[in-house]
Amino acid sequence: MFHVSKLIAAAATFGLLAACSGSNQSESPKPASPAAATDGQKVDQSTAGTISGKIAFEGDAPKLASIQMASDPACASAHKDPVPPQTYIVKDGGLDDVFVYIKNGLDKKYVFTTPTDPVVLNQKGCEYIPHVIGIRVGQPLQIVNDDNTMHNVHGMPEENQEFNFGQPLPGMKNTVTFTAPEVLVPFKCDVHSWMNAYIGVVANPYFAVSADGGKFELRDVPPGTYTIEAVHEKLGKQTQTVTVGAKDSKQVSFSFKAGA
Repeated sequence: MFHVSKLIAAAATFGLLAACSGSNQSESPKPASPAAATDGQKVDQSTAGTISGKIAFEGDAPKLASIQMASDPACASAHKDPVPPQTYIVKDGGLDDVFVYIKNGLDKKYVFTTPTDPVVLNQKGCEYIPHVIGIRVGQPLQIVNDDNTMHNVHGMPEENQEFNFGQPLPGMKNTVTFTAPEVLVPFKCDVHSWMNAYIGVVANPYFAVSADGGKFELRDVPPGTYTIEAVHEKLGKQTQTVTVGAKDSKQVSFSFKAGA
């Protein structure tokens, strides 16, 4: 009887553990943290330079129909005016929401401290805000539901762990991290088909999202020769090579055209 009772207790414990380990979409996946960099040197700020420029857009931006939110009254009531898609934002001949970063050239010469403060991706008015955002490998990404309706956050990376969780209540927050560089990671909401966002995950601090008419700036860049890549969610990628000297300021321009 003693052995039987122990067996029953063990079985009950196993069942409880199995139940606790089941899928729970209110919690975020927690990939293993990347190994901390131990080699390399810090950037000498006294010799660092700047790379800046503009993302130009040729021609007229495609005319896209306004988003139809009538399927969810909570979404529709959040907007008085029609809501245009966030795909093509063109101002003064410049294209916003283009992710720009140093793709090659840093190698393993430098070491960069990973920020511990989270980058916040909000869901407000049934849109992802910001639409395009950058983050470091290993830095927390906090995803917030600011709407009085259910959202389902579905990240679809190829190099990182895919995740999919519901946020049925306003104020809910989930935190995820990425363990490998990846540009761009698409996000969508499985409840509201028009909601999407894009995340640029990089291993260095030299990235920006074009704004205010396609402008961008990469600061505190150490002297060297670099490949700069500009990525748009629909128009693809472009690269340029630039050499930065000590205390140098270099201009780099890209030009995108719909249908090219």
